[in-house]
Amino acid sequence: MPGVEFDAATRTWLLSTPDTGYALRLGDDGMLRHLYWGPRLTLAQASTVPAPRPATMTQFEGQVYDIEEFPVEGGARFGVPALQVRFADGTRGLELAFAGQQRNADTLSIRLVDRHYPFEVGLHYRVYPDSDVIERWTSLANTGDVPVEVLRADSATWPVPARADYVVRHVTGHWGGESQVERVDLARGETVLTSRRGTTGHHANPWFTIDAGDASEEHGEVFSGALAWSGTWRITLSRTPTDVVSVTGGAGHEGVSWRLAPSERRGTAVFAGLYSTGGYGATSRVWHRYVRGHVLPHPRELRPVTYNSWEATGFTVDEPGQRRLAAQAAELGAELFVMDDGWFGARVDDRAGLGDWTVNRNRFPNGLAPLAAEVHRLGMRFGIWVEPEMVNPDSDLYRARPDWVLHMRNRRRTELRHQLVLNFARPDVAEWAHGWLDELVGGNDVDFLKWDMNRPFTEAGWPDGGEDPDRLWVRYVENLYAVLDRLRADHPHLRIQTCSGGGGRVDLGILRRTDEVWPSDNTDARDRLSIQHGYGQIYPTVTMAAWVTDVPNFLTGRAVPLRFRFHVAMAGVLAIGGNLPEWTDEERAEARRLVAQYKRIRPVVQHGDVHRLLPPSDGLSATQYVAVDGAESVVFFWLPAPRFGREAAPGRLRGLDAAARYRDEATGEVQHGAVLLGHGLRPQLPSGDYASAVVHLVRVV
Repeated sequence: MPGVEFDAATRTWLLSTPDTGYALRLGDDGMLRHLYWGPRLTLAQASTVPAPRPATMTQFEGQVYDIEEFPVEGGARFGVPALQVRFADGTRGLELAFAGQQRNADTLSIRLVDRHYPFEVGLHYRVYPDSDVIERWTSLANTGDVPVEVLRADSATWPVPARADYVVRHVTGHWGGESQVERVDLARGETVLTSRRGTTGHHANPWFTIDAGDASEEHGEVFSGALAWSGTWRITLSRTPTDVVSVTGGAGHEGVSWRLAPSERRGTAVFAGLYSTGGYGATSRVWHRYVRGHVLPHPRELRPVTYNSWEATGFTVDEPGQRRLAAQAAELGAELFVMDDGWFGARVDDRAGLGDWTVNRNRFPNGLAPLAAEVHRLGMRFGIWVEPEMVNPDSDLYRARPDWVLHMRNRRRTELRHQLVLNFARPDVAEWAHGWLDELVGGNDVDFLKWDMNRPFTEAGWPDGGEDPDRLWVRYVENLYAVLDRLRADHPHLRIQTCSGGGGRVDLGILRRTDEVWPSDNTDARDRLSIQHGYGQIYPTVTMAAWVTDVPNFLTGRAVPLRFRFHVAMAGVLAIGGNLPEWTDEERAEARRLVAQYKRIRPVVQHGDVHRLLPPSDGLSATQYVAVDGAESVVFFWLPAPRFGREAAPGRLRGLDAAARYRDEATGEVQHGAVLLGHGLRPQLPSGDYASAVVHLVRVV
């Protein structure tokens, strides 16, 4: 069945994915209405879905429209508009009429034009034969000869079908405590998820799920969406007093507008949606496969075991010290060595030097090439930390170009972490950034960049930016994307980690241009269980960097055994960030064993389907990974605090073949899939606090 079909008799469009359908209809009044989102239908079936009820007019409610496919400001609409514009004569609002369509097997574009002003809106859809995720975005075109002010331009509106009740699930948090899952009743009125910080943000993330209050990890209908944008954003969930629910979202936050120039056309970021009948777990697995298959630049690669030098050195970086750390990291089995902050300019702390991206010759007399060569000789790739979007006021760059930072006339320049934000919306700043990054990577055999961004926007102005100063909120991100795209094109071997003071820039937009994410600066193993749990709701394990660091943890002061720390980090993309010279021989030996174990299981962990068996708690929690072909499975168990008389119950596994048998690679014991699915697997945990175990199961042929 084609992905996109149209029934001319009823003017109904149907988008089909492997398991779902999405339909919309052009009414006799010329209004484009949402029709259906749910289990897959044929076009003939979709065409018989009852037409939306006629619009009515009441004295106080105004025009009661049916669920519009893309509600705009104008007329007697009082809900959340996905599009707001102001024309040159001061007129606000739109009156859109259908003006045509373009479609092929997997894409649909519907063209709408204003009845009076030279202004066009395009609604765009894309489906894939291997995914139930539907991509949507919007385009705007000013076909006149005067600018149009765009007050709000969302990517899509997702109408949620009528259900008995509505519960929204999303994440919230803060620096060091990102990705905390919340599930609350969807209130009548408007619930806004947003970031005004210039980046995706630590406190929220641009995705949502909605269910009828009856969904669980394994069962129930779930409607979800995720926005592919790395700047400020807003998602508004609306529930009317009569329980009509819809979600609209896109780039930008309230109060920001920009001008669409004459003859200019612009598209928005993708706001993708997914309908699933398998609960939160199946929803996550579909999103993970979509990201791996249609977002990530190198999804099939195995991510290397990384060592990062930060905890060992802080800013006290020099070539002899890095060489010693590299040798010790290689002995543990690391495959990528990353030198962190402190290698450039006058960077002896976080107060100076940021922006001066020249090698500190006192620390590296012959530059970085000798260190890179030594790391490569040891059999590892060479990576380096950068923060291209920031500058210290105490730097040669700022003294030469104070106009390059975000600032406003007659306002103080707010410093956070002794930094100001470079205005990447400026073409000259973006070109400068690409220039030194290109030279750094190409001239020093750099394989990996840890791209950091450690503070939000303040005084987000551009005094010399012309008559459209708010445009910088969009141009900044577009130029950031362009620099990353260009750098990767120049250096196809380069891999990039996105970091923003931890998890401050995590979204589908940045993942299209990077390979992995630093989810949080908090590396405390117990805290990371909940952080990783929330991160994995949408984003796949292959993108989730997870470090083993020293104890007591620098944030929590908690001391957790090395084995438990490793087992938490091994549930993601394993990395080590400890001060290796202070590790004991016993710790090094245990680390070598665990790194070797991770390398055996990482194809399943990084590329397998995730089943969250038991969520993080003070009791037992467990996560299972199943290879795509079902031949292997890896199960992690964590028990932070055992209770007397409360033995951990067997964890019932998922995703296995009930008719097959599976061998425990550690013990050799063979168990039936039906028993593992129906009865469960009882972990063999050591005694005491912070007990953990990893079980690797292989199907017996």
